[in-house]
Amino acid sequence: MFSSLATKIALKKAGISSDSFKLPWDDASKKSSRTSAPPFDNTDDKSAWPAWMTVKNLPLTVQPWLTPIPPPVAVSTLPKIGQPAPLDRDRELTFGNGKRTIVVFLRCVGCAFAQKTFLQLRAIATRFPSDVTCLAVSHSSAAATQKWVSLLGGAWNVGIVIDEDRAVYAAWGLGLGSVWYVLNPTSTVAGFKEKGWLGASVAGSLQKSGAWKPGAGAAAANISTGNGAGVVGSDLEGDGPATIMGNKWQESGAWAVDGRGKVVWGGKAARSDDVMDLEEAVKALEL
Repeated sequence: MFSSLATKIALKKAGISSDSFKLPWDDASKKSSRTSAPPFDNTDDKSAWPAWMTVKNLPLTVQPWLTPIPPPVAVSTLPKIGQPAPLDRDRELTFGNGKRTIVVFLRCVGCAFAQKTFLQLRAIATRFPSDVTCLAVSHSSAAATQKWVSLLGGAWNVGIVIDEDRAVYAAWGLGLGSVWYVLNPTSTVAGFKEKGWLGASVAGSLQKSGAWKPGAGAAAANISTGNGAGVVGSDLEGDGPATIMGNKWQESGAWAVDGRGKVVWGGKAARSDDVMDLEEAVKALEL
């Protein structure tokens, strides 16, 4: 599976090892013919599913490509310029009281386009440390987000919000993108050209540290990224693919909110490779 040279090159450019798609029974098929069939759970119930027949046992780099469970709230309409900033279910994001804010909703950690967006936001937060609050919302786990941010040199003045169940994304009108949104020709070509994919590094670190293993979720985490910016959240467990690394189908976006809590700039990213120009947010906020 995935053995052709062309496919291996494409996977490498996307930051995915061809071994990521190796299924648990691939190695078993190479063993002696005396080896039994793929292992089943240790139970006397003959109707039980085999242990390998669960998405939780798929490699960590594969799970972001699977359809995640729906967010706990309905996906709202996208906020428009001049409207009050949306309020999410748990009030993770609050605005107003004279506080100008740029909030960015990231694609999954390891994404080269999310990396470019985050570095833009960090540079703005450094230029205007007392004039604007810069927030990056991640739907990847706290542990994966922490590792990704550390690989990028830290959060600095950017606040990190973990929204693993994607309730805040939904409040801002960001749901799952279509196949065209993620894999259109422009995005695909742009992905092949990028060299900033860190997904394999993040996944490898989590597996090496024992923060994740097939079939299990990671422990809850409240962690710091250093320089005063924190990452707060917990890894979810339950049905469906592991949410540790986030999901490739999640839409991203960015908005600027003025001191009265009104949206003055922003929207949804046009495509999965769309790196929105946050300097436009700076102009809209008159920084």
